[in-house]
Amino acid sequence: MELNATPRQIEEAEVVSQQEIGRGYWRMTLRAPGIARSARPGQFVHLRLPGLDPAYLLRRPFSLHKVSGETIAILYKVIGVGTKAMARLEPKNRLNVMGPLGNGFPPVPSGVTPLLIGGGYGSAPLFFLAERSGTRGIVFLGGRSQEDLLGCSDFETLGWEVQTATEDGTAGKRGLVTDRLTEWLEAHPVDPTEWYACGPDGMLKAVALLAERKGVRAWLSLDRRMGCGAGVCLACVVRVRRPPSEGGGWKWARVCQDGPVFESREVIWEEETP
Repeated sequence: MELNATPRQIEEAEVVSQQEIGRGYWRMTLRAPGIARSARPGQFVHLRLPGLDPAYLLRRPFSLHKVSGETIAILYKVIGVGTKAMARLEPKNRLNVMGPLGNGFPPVPSGVTPLLIGGGYGSAPLFFLAERSGTRGIVFLGGRSQEDLLGCSDFETLGWEVQTATEDGTAGKRGLVTDRLTEWLEAHPVDPTEWYACGPDGMLKAVALLAERKGVRAWLSLDRRMGCGAGVCLACVVRVRRPPSEGGGWKWARVCQDGPVFESREVIWEEETP
């Protein structure tokens, strides 16, 4: 799939700001004019952090969350050695950034209502898409608790309707974000729609199955560990359906280069038989 790949480049990006936006969640803004100039919603960057032990020198992929002028922003959660090091970076610090990488979301077609579905920091690339979309729609955000709902006010500022769900019931509907999506669709029959989703695999599979039942086209942004980010190491491959024009069956696709965005009917989930 070659929706909107752009030539990648490497920049020594300068940290502009760091902002803690929730418990353990951070937004980092970087000055990277070359990447910002060509970035498109759904693409990602691959970061190399300064001063890490050689055992942690592999780059780390992050979705593009916001792009403005010469700056790009990413969302991340402090979990391990690498993200802890990221949270210690200060303005004027520099880090090596490769991007923009991969194929992003296709533009929202005219005449359809876009539905965005995000789980946790899966909301990051969806905001960039919402910001660039000429059509306003509905955003469904989910997480374990209220602290995992990221960017609700940002989407509302853009004029998007926001629906939320949390597993512990601390915000929105108690349950999964796909439960909230299903409930909303039953009460608000909107036709036509096109869906855009990013989050954990379980959520993405549920979105794909629901889209198939509804006869809707859905675009899924997959998250995989990767080494090179350039399609060489093959660490991030997933199985996808081979189109009839290529003989049918299945093939391997590289999330970093053929994705990270795939049309939902392309993806073969682990437990499926090709």
